[in-house]
Formats: sequence, C-alpha cells, structure tokens
Amino acid sequence: MDKILNILKELEPEFDFESSENFIEDGYLDSFDITTLVSELENEFGCLIAGTDVRSENFVSLEAIAELVKKSGG
Repeated sequence: MDKILNILKELEPEFDFESSENFIEDGYLDSFDITTLVSELENEFGCLIAGTDVRSENFVSLEAIAELVKKSGG
C-alpha cells in the first residue's frame, strides 16, 4: 500500500490520504484524478484495470484501491 500512497501523494500532495476515510467524499479525488490514477496504477503494478471497475467506490480508500489493483492482476 505504500506504493499506492506514494502515487496518491504525487497526484495530490496537498491532501492527507492517510487520515481520510473516504477520498471521494472528502473531495481528494475527482473524475480526472481517478483517470490519472488508473494510468499510474497500471504502469506501477503492471495490471489492466477494466473500464467497468472505474467506479468511485473502488477509489474511496487505500484498501479499496489496493483491492482493485489486486483484482486487476497487480
């Protein structure tokens, strides 16, 4: 999860992802950020995230993102 956290910090350095319980509700990630994050995750973990999995509920927390990466082959 450290790699995911580092990607998030590079994407949005002004936010404290470690203390947030919901990145979407807290306004940390919007649709553009998610699109960028998907690309970064695919590059970092060598996985392919299906378009049908690019839903806000998969990006609410570090755990949710880690599960998505795992499910996608990363």
